[in-house]
Amino acid sequence: MVSFSAIDVETANVNYASICQVGFVRVENRKIAEQFVTLVDPEDWFDPWSVSIHGITEQDVEGQPTLPLVMEYLRSRLGGSVLVCHTAFDRVAFNRAATRYDVEPLKVTWLDSAQIVRRAWPEKYARSGYGLGNVADDLGIDFIHHNALEDARAAAEIVIQACDITGRTINQWLDRVQRGIYPRKRRQRGSSPPIKRQGNPEGVLYGETVVFTGRLGMVRREAADVAASVGCNVGANVTKETTLLVVGIQNMSRLAGYEKSSKHRKAEHLIGKGVDLRIISEDDFLELVDIAQ
Repeated sequence: MVSFSAIDVETANVNYASICQVGFVRVENRKIAEQFVTLVDPEDWFDPWSVSIHGITEQDVEGQPTLPLVMEYLRSRLGGSVLVCHTAFDRVAFNRAATRYDVEPLKVTWLDSAQIVRRAWPEKYARSGYGLGNVADDLGIDFIHHNALEDARAAAEIVIQACDITGRTINQWLDRVQRGIYPRKRRQRGSSPPIKRQGNPEGVLYGETVVFTGRLGMVRREAADVAASVGCNVGANVTKETTLLVVGIQNMSRLAGYEKSSKHRKAEHLIGKGVDLRIISEDDFLELVDIAQ
């Protein structure tokens, strides 16, 4: 029997604690049995760029519940279940929000559907291309991207198809994602580490290309080492290949009158052109790394 839940969030700004929409679906025996979506008052500011992505405004969330109330409901519906999210970003958002409000986190068993995709179809997605929109399109799943309920449903349907094509159950996938994409492939003895900053192929975040901007809490080369250890390639500049921009503290004297760095502005421009790229804070990145490790 294939039964689990899937969840997704939208945020008001690049701080992943600023959750402004939550959606989840519950799957029983390969069928969606329950759906839930709600707007959330993040008690935070709305970045116009974020609004342009998901369409949720500050006015939309007026009078809506805050995250602690939503978390209380989610705990009652999801406690103890297997909870799917596509990549670890939604998990980071809940962890960061729980810390912000000093509330108990969700007591669930998290399962990353992107990691399932990389193992169910390694010939196509092992290294790249496993973003939610791309995979859903390839598998014939129609959905409205950047709507929390629709994204949760798409992630659920991806997992159902992965179970069908491999014959694995959810419990078997929980075990499988803990092992490498190619479990039998072993490193040769005496091989030297790569000269360039390339991601560990067995890292949970392999396929991500990260760029840093602003002043970080750690030395930049140390941040690059950490990123590479969990699978991220590290780039110097934002390009179409960049999938993750980590934003530190900006030095206003070096922004030439802008509110955001040139890397930040270019990332927003590329996202507007349809490039699958995320912008997150250093704290959220470190939470993501912690989960990946």
